[in-house]
Amino acid sequence: MRLNVLHVTRPGYFSYPIVFQNDFSKLSDFTAACGLDGKKILVVCDSNVEPLYLEQVKQQLMNISESVSSFVFPAGESSKNLETVSHLYDAMVSQKLDRGSVLAALGGGVTGDLTGFAAATYMRGIRYIQIPTTLLSQVDSSVGGKTGVDFRHYKNMVGAFWQPALVYMNFSTLASLPEREFKSGMGELLKTGLICDGEFFRNVVANVEGICRRDPEILAPAVRRSCEIKASIVAKDPEEKTGIRALLNLGHTIGHAVEKLKDFSLSHGQCVALGLCGCAYISKTRGLIDETEYREVLSALETFGLDTSVSGLCAGDILQATRLDKKMDNGRIRYVLMKGIGNCFTDASVTDQEQLDAIRSILTDEA
Repeated sequence: MRLNVLHVTRPGYFSYPIVFQNDFSKLSDFTAACGLDGKKILVVCDSNVEPLYLEQVKQQLMNISESVSSFVFPAGESSKNLETVSHLYDAMVSQKLDRGSVLAALGGGVTGDLTGFAAATYMRGIRYIQIPTTLLSQVDSSVGGKTGVDFRHYKNMVGAFWQPALVYMNFSTLASLPEREFKSGMGELLKTGLICDGEFFRNVVANVEGICRRDPEILAPAVRRSCEIKASIVAKDPEEKTGIRALLNLGHTIGHAVEKLKDFSLSHGQCVALGLCGCAYISKTRGLIDETEYREVLSALETFGLDTSVSGLCAGDILQATRLDKKMDNGRIRYVLMKGIGNCFTDASVTDQEQLDAIRSILTDEA
């Protein structure tokens, strides 16, 4: 695979490369190029990733550092909390990490989010790198500098904006990804196209066979384009102050509510897909998209094996859960709606009735 690098830059604020490769062979080179050679490095990963990639990554980083240690936590969303971060702090202290040291997040979104949060808060901030190994983390969570953990029943309620020094993607890790997790990543990838690039969205759907067999010649350009879109939005609004970055929340209000009420038994990308259906429904009822476009959104999700309906939940409970979402603005939820395929905007005027109708459109029954 030809060396491929995308730079995420906001002048005077941050600049870092996203590296696209088919193995870990260039990891030490790029880490050193970011000025991180000779530093103590602590690699953070979960119990699923540990036997797959931890030793490979540690061996690579040992080329540029005399002190490479690791911290492994139990896999799953249930570990994404302050208790795990506290254990990580203990490991950082015991390894005598200082302000010049580096954390390396090896794994999926849970690992990246909690590692980034620990980096942002340890000694008031140290550098970290993202080494995403899932499709979801490659197209979404590893890029943009949003870090955080869940607090009690509130998803991502405690966090910080903290940009990585490097994002290194090894596409070969996607070959070992369980089908459920691959589909989850497709939920976020399709979301990115719906936000601002209808041609990309439709091209992904047209290449479903190559993408689903994980052909790197087809999948890699799709991942890169998704990163380009997100990087462009993040560079304009890194801390979600102007409203531009809020576009990346398309599908997340209803999605997060379903995810929480299902006790995280559904993947994040699957829940985002359900949220996309809800947002498309509101957009259709407002006349922002027509029936054909609405069906196109649902069909695209189904093409990649993502469910467009869910059972065992009550519409009222989902509505109530959306009110606990951190995207509230003066007591109202900032929804992201569609004005055509690939053209989205934020709106804080969505009513409870509109939300209930949208929620009921994705329920196969109502508990």
